[in-house]
Amino acid sequence: MSITLSRAGLGAGRAPGVASRPAAPTPTPLQNAIRKARVRLVPFLILMYMLAFLDRANVGMAKQALAGAIGLSPAAFALGAGIFFIGYALCEVPSNLILHRVGARRWMARIMVTWGLVAACTMFVQGGTSFVALRFVLGIAEAGFFPGVILYLTYWFPPEERGRVIGRFYFGYALALVLGTPLSGLLLGMDRIGGLAGWQWMFLIEGLMASAVGVVTLFVLPDRPADVAWLDDEEKLALSTVLARETRQKEAEGASSFLHALRDPWLLLFTTIYFLMQIGSYGVAFYLPDQVSQLLGVAIGLKVSLVSALPWLCAVFFTAFWPPLASRVNRPRAFFIVTLLFISGGILVSAHAPPQAAIVMLCIAAAGIISAQAIFWTFPTDRFGGTAAAGSIAVINSLGNLGGFVAPNLRAAADRIFLSPTAGLHALSIAALLGIGLAMLLPARGRRVIAAADLAPADDAPADARPLPVGPRIATP
Repeated sequence: MSITLSRAGLGAGRAPGVASRPAAPTPTPLQNAIRKARVRLVPFLILMYMLAFLDRANVGMAKQALAGAIGLSPAAFALGAGIFFIGYALCEVPSNLILHRVGARRWMARIMVTWGLVAACTMFVQGGTSFVALRFVLGIAEAGFFPGVILYLTYWFPPEERGRVIGRFYFGYALALVLGTPLSGLLLGMDRIGGLAGWQWMFLIEGLMASAVGVVTLFVLPDRPADVAWLDDEEKLALSTVLARETRQKEAEGASSFLHALRDPWLLLFTTIYFLMQIGSYGVAFYLPDQVSQLLGVAIGLKVSLVSALPWLCAVFFTAFWPPLASRVNRPRAFFIVTLLFISGGILVSAHAPPQAAIVMLCIAAAGIISAQAIFWTFPTDRFGGTAAAGSIAVINSLGNLGGFVAPNLRAAADRIFLSPTAGLHALSIAALLGIGLAMLLPARGRRVIAAADLAPADDAPADARPLPVGPRIATP
């Protein structure tokens, strides 16, 4: 038997019959800069968000314990869980404008240390009044963190990459509930150790974790690309050129002044959609352990906490590919609407399905909650730049997050008025449906600023390219 080999298969240095492989393209300075920024910044930002959301949402794990220990009523719990967002809304805009002026490193450190200490002090609450008051103060302390991170990402990543990075950042939300929920369950089991109840240990330890990471922030979080040694001059030039191009586009559209942003009807649309999203998001997050407890027929503890983590684990996997895919095909509106359908349908069906099916539907809802928010933030960051971005992102987040105040109160009121334990879930589902109607008005495609020349090898770059300021600090009006 004879074997015929092609001439190409007999090339020097290769085994017979093995075709040659094309050499992998050499990454450009821009691609290197984006990759390095992603590797260096995103994991730490995820850790920060994990702690932020853990300290915000761990009251759901403590709900039953607080009811037994300090007599916290369902109405007082709903008010305390939601009033966090009132204090949050009051201080968001000034906090983000300060960050835009003084830099992310110092201001993020201040925010984290402060909110961690306030969260730890929740261990001292004695009743409904002190619980509600401390939750309000916690909202003030944490104000500016989330919109500050979204603004910070505009200093480092062009819009083509931003959706993917924001999706990765939102891992912090889901991981806080995947890892933090079992951690909170373990801490709740530390009753009588050191003379403290388990819920006191939970608030103390999780709050001090945030303060500790806040101190670390001072040493590891750079303000701007120009401040770091891990980008070489060529990479800084490539990144700053692309980001400056985006800034010029927005300035030409008049979208870099905060006063202009306040008059822009897009701001109202973004804020309303985000508000409706947060009703579904926090309506699930605050009550998921309680809902799982009822489905399983057991009290909140380690078993409930592990099952409650499953929906958020599914959300991590879904968010790993859905927002990046939306950016890659440049169809953010269509992908965003699909995630809102997941939220609405998942919440609605979970209200009526048997336990196993209900948990599956909660997994679908959680996947929609996380990925929807990651895609959503590409719209306002595409629209606004400079001080307009700093102010408008804060406005959207502060007013939109009032949905977090409405959610627990809406759910409790619906259950009470309609005398049904599922009425509140119906209300959350309707909020997501309303968001779908408004989402139809969003742009179908995202902004693009990376040109072919930016992806050419360094030797082919234009000779007249000059470094330009990235995310310039513009005086507030």
